[in-house]
Amino acid sequence: MKVRFWGVRGSIPSPGPKTVRYGGNTTCIEVRGDDDTLIILDAGTGIFPLAQSLLTRLPVRPNIFITHTHWDHIHGLPFFTPLYIPGNSVRIHGAYDSDNGRGIEQVLDVQMQYSYFPIREAELRAAIVYQTLTAGEPMALNDAVVTPLQLNHPVIDFGYRIDCNGKSVFFTGDHEPWRNSLAPEDEGWAECEQKVKAQQAGLDAALAGLDVLIVDSSYTAAEYPAKIGWGHGTLEGNIAWARRIGAKKLILTHHEPTRSDDELERIFSAAQENCGHRPGSAGEPEIVLAHEGLELLL
Repeated sequence: MKVRFWGVRGSIPSPGPKTVRYGGNTTCIEVRGDDDTLIILDAGTGIFPLAQSLLTRLPVRPNIFITHTHWDHIHGLPFFTPLYIPGNSVRIHGAYDSDNGRGIEQVLDVQMQYSYFPIREAELRAAIVYQTLTAGEPMALNDAVVTPLQLNHPVIDFGYRIDCNGKSVFFTGDHEPWRNSLAPEDEGWAECEQKVKAQQAGLDAALAGLDVLIVDSSYTAAEYPAKIGWGHGTLEGNIAWARRIGAKKLILTHHEPTRSDDELERIFSAAQENCGHRPGSAGEPEIVLAHEGLELLL
């Protein structure tokens, strides 16, 4: 299995000289099964350069898995060039919308309304199939199996576990660890605390022994109290998570768009120091700060 990062920023693209080393495109990850099955995780602006790389290998049959439908995870989708080319077959997978009950097909239906985009969905020339997923139900794609797991975000967000011939990768999309919003003296605190622990324990069990954990790490632990409820994680919290589930490699991504590359490296170093990270020690994951062009071979 191969993994390549095409977009690693969160919220909004952030191009410019201060982000040139890690990249300014929003979330998009390419995963290839051992038989070259193409899986794309999210359709931020990173999907555009990925699309250009596919044009020499036509026809293509990608499976695009959308974690959730906030703009930074879908706003590159209308610029995914294979959608416009006859002979290509594109499958788009994701969750239903809890507000209107519609499936993942609403993404292009809304994005490509003529008020917002000059090309209508009906003008696309690839064969497009939509599949609305159910949390916990695995999907076989040739030699790979993709399992959606529901995480914590202001809208329904699926993290995706991909297993292929004994190797495993999980990407969170956006995720804020479940927390008890009640005070210990409040009525219902104990019940809420039990629910939170059960949710986390269930997710940990589903990811135990993971090879690669790719995780939303927008904030530092010091920044988090001002961001509670926004639906994102912290570098320090994710280091602890990777240790807890025994992940071999931890990739920190979805970088806060106002950070320069220098600032990213500074907070990365500080987080490792604060967590007492000892590279190479037993039980310690290898930790990597995601950048565009990062490639992993499992």
